Amino acid sequence: MMKLIRPSVIGYLAPLAIVVLLLQITATSAYANKAAPVELWKGFSSPVGMAFDDTGNLFVAEWGAGRVSRVDPAGNRTIFADGISGPSGLTIAPDGFIYVASYSGNEIYRFTPAGERSTYVTGLATPAGIGFDRSGQLLIANRRTNQILAVNDDGQLEPIIEGLRTPVGAVQTPDGGYVVSNIDGDITLVRPDGSRIQTGKALGAPGPGVAMTKTGRVFVVDYGGTTVQEISPEGKLRVVADGLRSPVGLVVAPDGTSLLTATWGDGAIYRIPILNQ
Repeated sequence: MMKLIRPSVIGYLAPLAIVVLLLQITATSAYANKAAPVELWKGFSSPVGMAFDDTGNLFVAEWGAGRVSRVDPAGNRTIFADGISGPSGLTIAPDGFIYVASYSGNEIYRFTPAGERSTYVTGLATPAGIGFDRSGQLLIANRRTNQILAVNDDGQLEPIIEGLRTPVGAVQTPDGGYVVSNIDGDITLVRPDGSRIQTGKALGAPGPGVAMTKTGRVFVVDYGGTTVQEISPEGKLRVVADGLRSPVGLVVAPDGTSLLTATWGDGAIYRIPILNQ
């Protein structure tokens, strides 16, 4: 995926603000009863980013096919957009516009719900996962520059977090902090005061899929392994589900009771119940 392998050179550590690395956590545990993934659909071509619109349609960025597919609530699949170079991250704004990152083209595209396409941001450096922060700014994991960028109200790019290690996905937590997945093998938690927690090499290669529930629970995928895991505010990882073939995409279902993960290894989408443990 987008050459989603861990690089041999780890990015520099040059923080935007004064940052202290508080802790490195390398241990991971599992739920007492892990959830069993249920296959919903297969036949996708290297699926990555996923998002639901407000009517329950699921949009899927298919890296291998250069397209975005749409699955309606009844499970019917259609092509929403094609001709995209390496579509990776995908997110949907409250107004219904669909945003897609072109990892290979170094751009972000914006689509109307009817499928009309325009270029939203250019000049990026292998953008991977994308999403919106609490203020409505688009966040971009700009892998090659080791940054999380935001698009401000003027359409300009602003560095939000720097000095990361090949970031490919990020969410902003309710307290104003961030959880960032770095494909070189760790997760970075950035607290509101700028201090950081690194998980160490507990994961093989975290993918772009970082999903957060309305209550602030955060889940990540291990593209370099077989698991979906929950990460606590203290940086502790717990296995939610196992046995997946390179899970890379992740989204919370509209009802909030389950996760959907897209797997690179077998081109499928699975449902995983969210357990209250």
